[in-house]
Formats: sequence, C-alpha cells, structure tokens
Amino acid sequence: MSMLLTLQNRWVNELNSKLITILLGCCFLTAGVTHAHDLGGTKDLQVHGFVAQGIIDVNGSNFVSDDQGASLELTEIGINASYQLTPDIRLAGQAVYLDGGNRYNKGTRVDYLLVEWALQNTVNWQTKLYLGRIKNYHWLYSSTRDVPMARPSIILPQSVYFDATRDMSIGGDGGAIATRYSNESIGDIDITVSMAASTLSKTQTTIVMGSQSRGKLTHENDFQGSIYWTPSMSQWKFGLATTSADFTYSRGHRDVFIDGGLALKRYYFNAEYQAEKWTFSAEFLQESIDLYGLLTPDFTNETTGQGGFVQGQFTLTPELKFLARYEHYYADKNDKHGRQLELGSGGNVPNYFGYQYDTTLGLNYRIASNVELQFEHHWIQGTARLTPVLIPEPGVNEEEYWQLWALQLRYWF
Repeated sequence: MSMLLTLQNRWVNELNSKLITILLGCCFLTAGVTHAHDLGGTKDLQVHGFVAQGIIDVNGSNFVSDDQGASLELTEIGINASYQLTPDIRLAGQAVYLDGGNRYNKGTRVDYLLVEWALQNTVNWQTKLYLGRIKNYHWLYSSTRDVPMARPSIILPQSVYFDATRDMSIGGDGGAIATRYSNESIGDIDITVSMAASTLSKTQTTIVMGSQSRGKLTHENDFQGSIYWTPSMSQWKFGLATTSADFTYSRGHRDVFIDGGLALKRYYFNAEYQAEKWTFSAEFLQESIDLYGLLTPDFTNETTGQGGFVQGQFTLTPELKFLARYEHYYADKNDKHGRQLELGSGGNVPNYFGYQYDTTLGLNYRIASNVELQFEHHWIQGTARLTPVLIPEPGVNEEEYWQLWALQLRYWF
C-alpha cells in the first residue's frame, strides 16, 4: 500500500509540474504572438510556436528514466520568429523548453539564432549565407527534428538521429553556405557546406561520458557537407552527406577519466519518394569514432559503427496517417553481435550493448487544423543506442528485448 501511495504521489507531483510548465509555456507563446501583433509587421515578421505534451512508457531500459515505466517526460514547448530585414537579409531564431528524461538535457535552449543573406538569386542559381547559431540542413530530418509537427514520429530513428547528441546535431555557432542549381533537364541540385561548434553543458557531458565523469567535454569544431539531387519531373530525392567533428575532454577533480578526446567522422546516404498518399524514406550512416587518452595517456581505440532505417508513411484519410519503420545499428561493424565487446569488458558489458534493432508502428490523427494526436509503439532488441555513450550501464539495462510506447498531443500556431 505504501508503495502505491508513493507512486501515486510521484505521478501527482509530476503531473502538477507538467501542468505548470505547459501553462507558463502557453502564456509565453501568447505574449510572443501579442507582441508580434503589436509591432504590426505581419508581412515582414512571422512568429510561430508549439506546445506538445505526452506520456511515454518504457519497459526494460533506461531510455527515459532509470525507474522505467510510464513517465510524463515528453514535453516540448517552443517559439520561433523570422524577420525580413531587407529583401536579401532575414533574421530567424527559435527557443525551446524540452524534457525528455535521459534522452537529452532538460531545460531551455536556443536552437538557432541566425542571419540569412541571399547572395544570388537567378533563374538557375540561388545561393544563401547563414551566420550565427545555424541549423543543420544536411540530413533528411535534421532541419525539422526540432519541431514536433514536422517529424514523422515522436521518437526519430535512433540509428541516425541519436537523441543523446540532439543539441549538437541541431546545429551550432558558425556559418553555412547553401547553393541550389535548377535545370529543366536534370532537376534541382542542392549543395550545403557548414562549419560550427556547440557549447556543451555538464549534463550533456554526463550523457556522453557517464555519471562518473567530473570534467568538461568541449565541441571543438564540426564540418559538414551535403549534396541532394531531385531529378526533373520526379518524386524522388537522393542525398549524400558527411560530418567531421572533434571533441576534447578536460579532466575534473577526482575524475575517472584523464585528458583526451575523440574524433568523429560520419557518412550518410538517404533517399525519399513522395506520392499522393504515401511516402517512402530511407537513410543509412557509417561512423568512425576515434578515442585517444581518456583512460591512459597512450590509450587509443577506433571503431566503425553502421546504422540506418527504412520507413513508410501512408495517408488513409486527410486526418489519419499510418507509419511503419525498421531500423538497425551496430556499434562496431566488425563485431555486429557484440561478442568482442563482452569479452573485452570481462563479461561486465553484455553483448547486446553492441547492437540495436527497432520495429516501429505508429499513427497520427489530426484533430483540428493545428491540433494533432500521435501514437507509436517500438519493439526493440539491443541497447547500443542508450546513454551514457562511452560507459554503458548494464545495471539498469538488464534486458536485451524491451519495448516503449508514446502518446503525444500537439498544438501549434
């Protein structure tokens, strides 16, 4: 009985906290809209926002919380604005509040705050320069993952869109240049190059390094490039992208780690086909992670991971849409069953930390023009995409097979 009362009190407190957060978010968004209206710049100034709250139930892993079970840690509140300063220069930004449990850092952050400058605009060529806290336009969903209504699912495929690195993957402080070439015979070719870096909080360091870390992880640089081709008179789009990022770690007081760092290189291939009632998409990556220092001055370790997903969305009615997806991820393509991982750890890290498979079914119901309800269920084998990244936690992830379902209500303007 006492356990039930404790659980009930926890849920009541969590629900009250969420209601207060959502109400404050609604007040903040309403104030933003009122202020924008008072400025009277409806043509040059655009303000939009969203509030999304849900419930997520995870059994068998600490994907959301170490306690597992149902949780209200599925909150997203955001406001974004765009101001056309001159015909060629636009200012844009977005601030959000997020609560996703162990998936990423809880709290507010500025996703992007940038200047967009149209350098060239002709019949065949359009070129834009972005400066400030820029967005990531390189992956299939990287530029839309920060807005819940624009994502195909509540939880994006972790094989590619790893939530532990969400804030680093959204974008960073730096610059980007994007060029589109349009030709009636070959279609559209989009080329984007960016250089940026993100500021990492202590929580983000812990998510990557583990709870025993006491130091600071610094994102030194992040170069990304991509090319997309949309053939003329075609419903297909094909893309290639690459990432090269460097991180350094500075040891803290009584730290289990020493000074060191890691170098990350990724290569992506994706494709998308859009028909009247259905959409097919696929994305695959190969990533090389090179560790140095951290454990001993001479320590080095390089692994090559692979992952990807195939996904289909079908629109049954204007209000109802279905989703089906399968994905996989291997922490080391040369150890796909995780046997060497388990042997190398002396049996402390089970083999299922070397891979992760996920089969997802979902549906999206449009209640009104700006209100929708989304539901999805995941059947998962393996734990390679759980946090922390460098030091796995088998004590709270004892199950090779685990499941999660999520339900989220969204409103936007």
